[in-house]
Amino acid sequence: MHVGPLERAVGGGSGWEMELRRLAASEQDTARGMFFLGVLDVVGFVGGDAVAERCMEECGTRELDPFHMYPVARFLKMTSTAARLLWPQLDGWEGVLRRMGTQATVDYLASMFGRELMQAAAGNPRRLLPHLIEGYRAAVSYGERHVEWTGDRSARFVMRRDFMPAAYHEGVLQGVLEAVGARDVSVHGRQLALLDSEYDLSWS
Repeated sequence: MHVGPLERAVGGGSGWEMELRRLAASEQDTARGMFFLGVLDVVGFVGGDAVAERCMEECGTRELDPFHMYPVARFLKMTSTAARLLWPQLDGWEGVLRRMGTQATVDYLASMFGRELMQAAAGNPRRLLPHLIEGYRAAVSYGERHVEWTGDRSARFVMRRDFMPAAYHEGVLQGVLEAVGARDVSVHGRQLALLDSEYDLSWS
């Protein structure tokens, strides 16, 4: 992911920037429990049970329902802790976030929401992206997203007021495009402001 002056100013997913994101979130900004559980899966696989337990403490609950909505502030706290503990094994802070984004896609596509998304996309990336906007609405309570077409096999996916850093969504978008059969997928994210980002996508 290219890092420009603005990205350096707002951060690419560092601990202090994640804290700014957490402070910007309200109790009404929520995400489904499946994403919390996905982080724990990655942490447990890479770092072991002790690290997973440390991250679980950040949830504020001992039980996570994959379909229940939980405050995204808790998710940010958990993700920040996981990135701090796992970055040496996963190619830095952004590497951890991309891995978590990829896991989020795997978990979402295995759910009833994901199955509906895949049926609507019918193996076509151009059909996928408009439906992906609805997919995000089913997954989280916050943010606005839209697609700008830049070619037959390229697009810009724009996110406003989304709490996760660009590297996380790079993993999400890479994973979902590959899931519908797109090849040679390229995803380049740019952080425009603390909670605003955009992603140049292309495939063959």
